[in-house]
This record gives sequence, structure tokens and C-alpha cells, in this order.
Amino acid sequence: MGGASAKRKKEKKKDFQKPKLKVGKAKPKAANSTDTSFKAKAIALKQQTLSTNAPTVEAQCAHHLGLLNHKSDTQRRDSLAYLTTVMSTHPPDIPLPQPSSVIIPTVQRLILDGSNAVRQQLLKLLQSLPKNDIASNTDQLLLHTRAGMTHLSTEIRTFALDVLEWLLASAGDEVVSCAGGWVKTLKCFMSLLGWKVETSGNWTAPKSFGKSSGDSKIQVKQMNALTSFLRAGLLHSQTAMQVGNGADSFPLWQTEHHMLSERSNVYAHLNLFGAHRDEEAEMYEDREDRQRVFHDRAEAAIVAGLEQATKGGGEQGRAAASLRKVVKEGMIDYRT
Repeated sequence: MGGASAKRKKEKKKDFQKPKLKVGKAKPKAANSTDTSFKAKAIALKQQTLSTNAPTVEAQCAHHLGLLNHKSDTQRRDSLAYLTTVMSTHPPDIPLPQPSSVIIPTVQRLILDGSNAVRQQLLKLLQSLPKNDIASNTDQLLLHTRAGMTHLSTEIRTFALDVLEWLLASAGDEVVSCAGGWVKTLKCFMSLLGWKVETSGNWTAPKSFGKSSGDSKIQVKQMNALTSFLRAGLLHSQTAMQVGNGADSFPLWQTEHHMLSERSNVYAHLNLFGAHRDEEAEMYEDREDRQRVFHDRAEAAIVAGLEQATKGGGEQGRAAASLRKVVKEGMIDYRT
């Protein structure tokens, strides 16, 4: 009996004992504690509508143009992919759901996008647009392209050269003749390649530009883009070469010179209502003017830089040889 009584006293005493807490160990839960934690689940709908009618293609294109400001890279890429599909499959004889004058100003800033997938999809969208619509937006596209060519990121600089190649292939005459298109782009290339002639007449060696700018592959791509740019600006344009003086066009000789121009802003070079332009921001529509500016500002530096680049051999030497050929052909009939 004594043992049972001592056991009961020990159990009663245990209820009033204070547990000893040790450092680093969690406090034990009370016997009567209640777990109040809970979990919740939600369903997120990306798109929802209360209309019984499906949205039109025009409304969907406008919606996806608005989504290009989305913070998600995937969403921007998917919106560009949708627009690319619509533009590439649209019949050529029917107006686009959204005109190029609305699409290009909205998407051109994505040339500087940090996502490579977004930039590549942007190039596909630009290539799907009608070439005739590119000419009227060349100046703004070229402005963002030059910003990409001088970007700190090597990938963005390389992509900007791809955009410039496409722009020259689509509207080469407008690229070299728009406001600032000739001089500013030339200065951009000179800065990228590091080709510069000091006032004393000494040629300076290429300097680094951002990270990995000394890579020969990037320099080859830059020289190839410069070759395409000079070919469009210094050589005779295709439209001028197509002018026929033979008997097959009799009696309508050189009719195109007497017809209304197909360009949107024919008298932009007069700058009637714009701010005063300096030599860099001027429009050089004549090949002779572009030859003069090239001779005064860049020819000596490019020739000196090509001598150094040719010595490297390989791809760099071949790119330099191609560039030298274009410079020679473009300036062969220039007279100071």
C-alpha cells in the first residue's frame, strides 16, 4: 500500500514541476495546445471574358501589343510569337490587323531587352512585316539599333548588328539617307572598332569597348555590318541602276523622275518645320554628299584600320578585304 501511495504522490507532484529549458531547443508544446495553421489554394485565370463572342484578330493584336510591357520574359516572348504568326499568315492584299506604324514604335524598344529569347522573337516579327512599311519608320528603328550597338552587353551589341543587317536589306536607301543615319552610324562603327585618327595624323589602335569587345568574332561581325552599310551608302542604288535609256522604254524615258514619290515624307530633307540640324543630324540623300562626308570624317581611319586588320588573317582578314573592296568601289569616282 505504501508503494502505491508514493507513486500517486509522485504523479501529482509531476503535474506542478516546471520543465527545464535548454539553449537551442524549442519549447515543448503544452498538452492542451491547438494547431491554428491552415493552407489555402487559389485558381489563377490568365484570361477571362464575360462576352459570348470571341474577340477579333484586331483586338487580340492590340491586347498582345499591350502585353509587351509585361515584366515576365515568357509573356513578352509569347506575345511577340502571336504577332509574328498573325503577320506572317496574313494575306498580302488585305490590310494588317494592326498597321506597321503602330507595331514598330511599340516593339522597337525591345531591341535592348535583356532576354535573348525576346530579342530573337522580335527579329522574326520585324522580318514578317511588309518591307514597304519599314521605310517610314527607319529613323526610329536606327536610333534604337545604334543604342544597342553601343550597349555594355555583348549579346545585345551582337543582336543590334543583326537588326542593322535586316534594316539595310529591307530599306537600305532610307537608312543611309534619314536624319543622322549616315554620320551618326559611321561614328558608331568607328567607336566600336576603335578606328580613329588623331589631329596629329597618327592612327590609334583599337580600344576595348565594354566586356569581351576584343573578341575577333565580334570584330568580324562589326566589319561585315560596316561593309553592308557602306555598300548601301557609297555604291549606286538599285533604283538608280534600273533606270533604262534603251529603246524598250520609248517614248517614256526616265518616267520615274517625273512621277510623285512613293516616300511618305518627300521634303523631310528641307527640314521646314523642325529644329536646326548640325552636320551629324543632317540628311544626306545624294551619294555625292555621302562620299564627301565619308572622305572627310572616316576614310583615312578606316583605311589605316584595315591595314592592321588584314595582317590578322583568317576571318578577320577576309572581312577586312571585303570592306576594303567596297570602300574602293564606292570612292573610285569621288573627286575632292
